[in-house]
Amino acid sequence: MTDQSTPAVSSSPGLPRQSGGGDPAPAGVSRRRLLSTAGATGLVLGAAGAAVGYASAPAGATPLTSLGAGRAMFHGKHQPGITDPLQSCGHLVAFDLVAGAGRKEAAALLRRWSTTAERLMAGEPAPHGDTDVARDAGPSSLTLTFGFGRTFFDRTGLQGQRPAALDPLPDFSSDHLDKARSEGDLWVQIGADDALVAFHALRAVQKDAGSAARVRWQMNGFNRSPGATAHPMTARNLMGQVDGTRNPKPSDADFDKRVFVPAGGEPTWMAGGSYAVVRRIRMLLDDWEKLSLTQQENVIGRRKADGAPLSGGTETTAMDLEKTGADGSYVVPVNAHARITRPDQNGGAAMVRRPFSYHDGYDAEGAPDAGLLFICWQADPLRGFVPVQRKLDRGDALSQYIRHEASGLFAVPGGAAEGEYVGQRLLEG
Repeated sequence: MTDQSTPAVSSSPGLPRQSGGGDPAPAGVSRRRLLSTAGATGLVLGAAGAAVGYASAPAGATPLTSLGAGRAMFHGKHQPGITDPLQSCGHLVAFDLVAGAGRKEAAALLRRWSTTAERLMAGEPAPHGDTDVARDAGPSSLTLTFGFGRTFFDRTGLQGQRPAALDPLPDFSSDHLDKARSEGDLWVQIGADDALVAFHALRAVQKDAGSAARVRWQMNGFNRSPGATAHPMTARNLMGQVDGTRNPKPSDADFDKRVFVPAGGEPTWMAGGSYAVVRRIRMLLDDWEKLSLTQQENVIGRRKADGAPLSGGTETTAMDLEKTGADGSYVVPVNAHARITRPDQNGGAAMVRRPFSYHDGYDAEGAPDAGLLFICWQADPLRGFVPVQRKLDRGDALSQYIRHEASGLFAVPGGAAEGEYVGQRLLEG
């Protein structure tokens, strides 16, 4: 966890993202038809202002709410699910290619996954064997994102195309990693603002894997639902803290440089892509909740109520690291999480965080198995995640209240152009 929030990018400019729903579509009315009935009273969606209206919706059909109608684009320079707003439901799943499956089978699988992702993100049923789980819903801002783990290149004979940035992450003192829930040949991130839409996509991806790949591990997460607060806010984590304020924003002049691999970079098939570090971070909530409010705020370095730095101001006020109190000590403690993770305290290292919270019940001692599915994006993890985590390892006050239990590093290629599938430039290059 670092002192950075998710980018304020919306796939539905000007629309309130709120929950709600309508009557199920009448028999024979597809999700695509509900979404494509444009009319004079239609809603304007998407960065390009694509019109999606409901004035001419079939008789008896109730127009989708803005939440259900939200749509992310599959094709583009970058894959979806990196700069899109946080969704309320998420699934992370890693696959290993089966014995005997190689480059040919991997290419066929990525082609299937890309076709499925494009259809589901458009609000259409899966291309084959649709389960009808999301039959009555719109796209609900669904995104599917695909990546390659280090071992993928060995299994497909593409070792010469493996990026140097996929070198194994170093060991950290807070690691208690379960290898069975770490890494993987292939990685898929699914997010949506409706739980059934997200699950529908998960099942479709799993079914598409067929005999080519098997699930290595899967994790399920959630965030606050759109419209649950009076106005848009930085998310809170399960510790009750405003989790992140200084995330790089797409409007920053150096955003692309920090997050995406440039054209002409190495390897060339990663142009427009990014590297995802995935960590399952368990929060030791029973210990955390024994702390007083003041103690919790000193651990983080920010006020719990509004996320403002302890040095004063509002959430977005620059933290004054030199400010001292009446006793001469720093107002923001030297080991406060927010102090240690600031980019200017880490040689400018920065990454886009896009996490989900999780709760997987209780352990044998009755403690909650809950925390953060940490996902961060950067052009180079050795200049993004690694230096920040190394510094956290050396003295972060938060470290005694969290435990890293699983880890993965994945190369996520750029977006697929029209007529392409994700990873085609690698697999057919």
